[in-house]
Amino acid sequence: MRSHSSRKRRRESSSGRGVAMCEKNRKVSAWLSAVFGDQPVPEFEVNTRTIALLHQLAESSEARSREASLLMDDLRQKAVEYQADGAYHQDLLFQAVGLSSGSVSKTTSELLSAVEGVATALRVRDTAFGSFVPAINKLTSELSEAEKKDRKLNRDLNTLRKKMASTLVLRKNLQEDVNKTRQTQEVERAKADERLLNMEFVKNKSRDLTYRNKKAEEQLASRQMSTSLSHKAILELSERVSTLKQELQPLTKKLEPYADLSPSPSLAQVKIEEAKRELVALDSALEQKVDLMNSSLAKVSSRTLQ
Repeated sequence: MRSHSSRKRRRESSSGRGVAMCEKNRKVSAWLSAVFGDQPVPEFEVNTRTIALLHQLAESSEARSREASLLMDDLRQKAVEYQADGAYHQDLLFQAVGLSSGSVSKTTSELLSAVEGVATALRVRDTAFGSFVPAINKLTSELSEAEKKDRKLNRDLNTLRKKMASTLVLRKNLQEDVNKTRQTQEVERAKADERLLNMEFVKNKSRDLTYRNKKAEEQLASRQMSTSLSHKAILELSERVSTLKQELQPLTKKLEPYADLSPSPSLAQVKIEEAKRELVALDSALEQKVDLMNSSLAKVSSRTLQ
């Protein structure tokens, strides 16, 4: 019984919500048609949320329309009352001065209307001359103040224009400087990249030459090359030969006076032969060492280049 009654209440609740939703949808459709008039109503997604929002808008619009209608009715009623009050006061005024509405000419009526319009524009309490003069003086002073403000604004505007012109010139110069700086940076970046490439090439070449030099030294060490055949040893030997030649020059000069003497032919011949043999032996040894050193250096250079 409880489940049956609960299902019944749920059906009644769902049916009530459905009826309320249909009523809201009908009211929203009528409100949208009234708002857009002859124009077609834009398409929108119809769901519970949009219908609820549009229903709230419709109720708010209808409430404002009712308030506006009441306000307009009140204003119409007040306008009728003001017109009746004006006609009453006009009749009193004409009776006070002994005139009637038909006795006033059209020109006079127009002038009175003009005076009334001026008084309304100047916001004076009456149309007396004493009331118009202060109002006109006030308007004149306000006009003078407005002209002063206008001149001041024109001066400020001219100053701002000059500042803007100088700012634009400065901006143009700054833009040109920025462009030049960017071009310079690009050139310097290209140079730096080229230097980095050259440096990398030199580093690689240095490592390669260091490796070749090390390999050549290892080959020379493996072949047990004599230190006496090195370039340094040959240079030292050449320096020693030069030193000996310099030392022999004074002795040669001392022997020059004895060169004309007639020595023993046989003994002199023996000494000469011995000296020749020693000189030939020294020259031969020196040439062999030089040739050996040159050939070794040539082999090492060719292997290094390979």
